[in-house]
Amino acid sequence: MLDVAEELNRWVADGRDFAVATVVAVGGSAPRQPGAALAVDSEGTAVGSVSGGCVEGAVYELCRQALADGETVLERFGYSDEDAFAVGLTCGGVIDILVTPVRAADPARPVVAAALAAAARGAAAALARIVTGPAELLGRALLVDADGSHEGGFGAHPELDRTVAAEAAAYLDAGRTGTLEIGEQGSRCGAPLTVLVESSVPPPRLIVFGAIDFASALVRVGKFLGYQVTVCDARPVFATRTRFPEADEIVVEWPHRYLERARVDGRTVLCVLTHDAKFDVPLLRLALRLPVAYVGAMGSRRTHLDRNERLREVGVTELELARLRSPIGLDLGARTPEETALSIAAEIVANRRGGSGVSLTGGHTPIHHDVTSSQAPARRIGSVA
Repeated sequence: MLDVAEELNRWVADGRDFAVATVVAVGGSAPRQPGAALAVDSEGTAVGSVSGGCVEGAVYELCRQALADGETVLERFGYSDEDAFAVGLTCGGVIDILVTPVRAADPARPVVAAALAAAARGAAAALARIVTGPAELLGRALLVDADGSHEGGFGAHPELDRTVAAEAAAYLDAGRTGTLEIGEQGSRCGAPLTVLVESSVPPPRLIVFGAIDFASALVRVGKFLGYQVTVCDARPVFATRTRFPEADEIVVEWPHRYLERARVDGRTVLCVLTHDAKFDVPLLRLALRLPVAYVGAMGSRRTHLDRNERLREVGVTELELARLRSPIGLDLGARTPEETALSIAAEIVANRRGGSGVSLTGGHTPIHHDVTSSQAPARRIGSVA
C-alpha cells in the first residue's frame, strides 16, 4: 500500500475508513509487482491499481466487502481458459491479493497510519503484515523505521515480533518488497506464516554531470522515472536554475570533487555528459570504483577509445572499465537531446530490470524479467523441518 501512500495519508488525516488490496505474489506475466495496491474508501472513492485494469472491478468489490465486514481476505486471480471474458488476467499471469480493512477502530490503523506518513514524506520505513496464518493475526501490522526500531506487532508470541522486525529491517536496508515464511513463534516452532514486507525508501538518485542541452532533456526524463535528480558542472554560467528548472539540486563544483562527498548507493545512476577529458577522467576514475547501479559516459566511439586509454593510464583496471556504459544509451538512432535522453533512460531501465534492449516483436522472451529482489520467492525462516 505504500506505493499510494501520499493519497492514503490524506485519507487518514481526514479520518476516513478504507480498505487496501495489495499484490503479495505474482506468477507468469503479471502487470504489477508485489506491493502494488488499490484502496477504496467508505464513499467508494478508489486510488491505485493492482493489475492495470484486468481485475480492478472484482478487487474493488472485495475492498467494499472488507469495509463492511472487517475481514481480511487473500484472493487469487488468474487467466480463465474456459471463458476469456471471465474475471482474470488475460495476459496469462496469476496474482495473489491481500485485502485488508483499515477502519478507525481497527488495532492496526495507528501502525498503518505511521507507515503511510513516513512513506508520504519520503522517509525509509518497512510495513509487515500477515498474509496467511491464524485469523486472529490477519489485519495486524508491524512497522520498522530506518534506525531499526519498530512499533505495532501481531499480538502473538514476542519472539515473532522480534524476528519479523529483524527480517523487515533487512528488507528495508535492501529496498525490497516481498514475502517471507516464518514459524508462529518466530522460530522453528509452530505452523509457518507468510509475511508481506513492504519497503518504502527515498527515491533513487540520478546525478548528471555536464550542464549541456542533452542534460536538460535527461533531467526531465529522470524526474518522469521517479529519480531524485542532481546536475553538477564546474561552470556556473551553465549550471543554473533557469536552464534546469526540474532538477532537485544544482551543484557548481568540479564533478569528481562533488562525487567524493556525494551520497550514493546501489540504486544510484551516474551519467557523465561532459565528454571533456579534464572532467571525465578524474570523475570516471572515481565513479567506476563506487557501488552504484550504473555509470554511463557520452561521446563518440573515438572519444570512448581515447577516454579508455586515459583511464588506464591513471590506474583504472579492465574489470572497472567493463562497468562503463559508453557510448551511453541504446541504439535508437537518436539525434535530438530528447531522443538521446530517451536512449539513455532506456539503457538505465534495461540495466535495472535485466532487459536485452531488443525489440519485443517476434521474440519469445518474457516481457517482464526484473533482476531486482522484489520478485524473489518467499523466504522461509523458522518453518517446521
